[in-house]
Amino acid sequence: MQQKQIVAESVNAGLEVRDYERSLARSAMSRTRADRPSTFDLRGRTWDLLDEVFAPIYSPSTRIGLDFLGWTEEVLAPRSGSLLEVGCGTGMIAVTGALAGCDRVVASDINPRAVENARLNAVRHGVADRVEAVYSDMFEGLDPAERFDLVFWSSNYVLAPAGHTYGSAHDAAYVDPGYAAHRRFLAGAGERLTPGGSALLHFSSRGDLDELYSMAAQEGRELRTLRSQFVPEGELMVEHLLLEIVPAAL
Repeated sequence: MQQKQIVAESVNAGLEVRDYERSLARSAMSRTRADRPSTFDLRGRTWDLLDEVFAPIYSPSTRIGLDFLGWTEEVLAPRSGSLLEVGCGTGMIAVTGALAGCDRVVASDINPRAVENARLNAVRHGVADRVEAVYSDMFEGLDPAERFDLVFWSSNYVLAPAGHTYGSAHDAAYVDPGYAAHRRFLAGAGERLTPGGSALLHFSSRGDLDELYSMAAQEGRELRTLRSQFVPEGELMVEHLLLEIVPAAL
């Protein structure tokens, strides 16, 4: 009886952490709170934060993404070559990539305010000559001929029902209706790589991992877990994953 109760509690916790309405409520709270600042300090630097842009101070995702890439509190692991950050938000990861040594960085987002925000932070940190912020719906707004050594997306990993309409541009950073954006990333990220390049996806147990793996297989891709980190969020424990997207083995 006790074992059944533990299983039931685990299932309920999983459903709660993946509830898209819960994520939309978190989005609304972050976007409208009275104490939302215009700048914030993170990783020893000050960053601009515009309205309608995902705020790294209210979610662990950006910090974990930086850790996954080797840019921790203590270490800024050097990285050369080119970087494309999809869904750049404030541009923290793109700008940090340039500070770490990337000679060409593109920060893209479907939210025009995020594009502006990334430009501001590139200027603030003296890397505007190497960071280009562009408006792009996934890969559509990019130069079709350009290829990158690293393509990275810290995704809006919570699955919303297909056909859901965003109430604000801010919500697009939190949920993905029908995983349409994830399917496009799985299908297209590899086509944006230089020979030997890597396509990386930051996902979490707030999302539907089974659906993601199924979708990857449908697109002829495999997912390899490179890193994993558990983070408490309230009473819930959330697992964050760094996944590499590779062609499926024949």
